[in-house]
Amino acid sequence: MALPTRTVISVEEFDTITRLPENADRLFEYIGGEIVEVPSNPYSSAIASTLSFHIKLHLRETNQSGHVTGEAGGYMVSGERYAPDVAYISKARQPELVKEGYNPNPPDLAVEVVSPTDSPRRLSIKIGNYITAGTLLWVVYPDTMEIVVHEPGKPVRVRTIDDTLDGGDVLPGFRLPVRDVFRE
Repeated sequence: MALPTRTVISVEEFDTITRLPENADRLFEYIGGEIVEVPSNPYSSAIASTLSFHIKLHLRETNQSGHVTGEAGGYMVSGERYAPDVAYISKARQPELVKEGYNPNPPDLAVEVVSPTDSPRRLSIKIGNYITAGTLLWVVYPDTMEIVVHEPGKPVRVRTIDDTLDGGDVLPGFRLPVRDVFRE
């Protein structure tokens, strides 16, 4: 089945389309009423893997419990369906992850690595919905080597190559030099 192009659909239609057998191996997001296939690229994936590694290491070293997922782990966020490049949700909020479909709870932390195919309009919608859902969001810009931190109820912060990223209240004690995110 061909995907609708630039047509507003309902979340129910999105769920039906993405469950079709021919779409089983494809990754989709539902953003602003549109179905969006999520492409990936090795560079963005490597950045996401670095962040995922450091988050998991932090959880292990500090004896904190939670789930860390990659771009194939989808979440329901403010009525939409997103597949953040990295996400974290505490076991206190959700002891077990769902085994199929999109996780019903939004993540505590989401990481979106911006790639050349990302639409600024869709990214803006996602940022607003993550914040509305109470999610700490790190938007990673590989070209400028910056990470923009969107934390509900706080001013937006830009972290550059000489700064340190911290986990705030979501990942207490987490600190990572931004330089280490972009190290090749």
